[in-house]
Amino acid sequence: MGGEVYGATVEKGEVELEARYGRLTGGPNPGEDVLKLEAGYGVSDRFRIGVVGEFGKETGNSRKLNAASIEAIYSLGQAGGINFAAYAEYEFAFDGPDEIEAKLLMQHRSGPWDMRLNLIAGKEMVAGAPVELGYAASADVAVAKPLRLGVEAYGNLGTFSQFGPAAEHYAGPIARIRLTTSDPDGDGDDHGGLGLSVGYLFALGATRDTADGQLHMKLEMEF
Repeated sequence: MGGEVYGATVEKGEVELEARYGRLTGGPNPGEDVLKLEAGYGVSDRFRIGVVGEFGKETGNSRKLNAASIEAIYSLGQAGGINFAAYAEYEFAFDGPDEIEAKLLMQHRSGPWDMRLNLIAGKEMVAGAPVELGYAASADVAVAKPLRLGVEAYGNLGTFSQFGPAAEHYAGPIARIRLTTSDPDGDGDDHGGLGLSVGYLFALGATRDTADGQLHMKLEMEF
């Protein structure tokens, strides 16, 4: 819950503040949710660093801080019209083992379209823990400024020894509204301002045993 499909480009000097919220619907734990607060800074036109706090609330319990993370994104450049970047994160967990995560970020922009794919590998910091594989993907299109419509999907793919593409997945429609400020570098992309994303992700595969889906929301400010 509270996932993000990261882009593969970095803006030097850009400060980004985000609040991401996911809430389960249906299943045995309706109302369970996660709130993630993130702050990031573009150190250069290739390197971005950020920090994340994760606050979870289980059914019948109060909200608590579950984990804090530090993350970094390094732009690898463009090939074949696709931007590539490498992502690394170390998560300090307060109710379980710490975790490290690596992602290959890919992004393609064509006219009004923005398509992204994140391939994910994560491992808990305990002896013998397997490397867990997953993905996050999105595609959206500008339909009328400032509105974009699209789809997002998140899922687990098992491990290297037990690859399971039919494991746990969420996918569904999403709408984005962005109140931008300017296009300072003249590249056609608006930068800065306030953005809001709202969507509903349906549970697919094994995830249907625990939930019908999840409400997904994101509020961001860039300046």
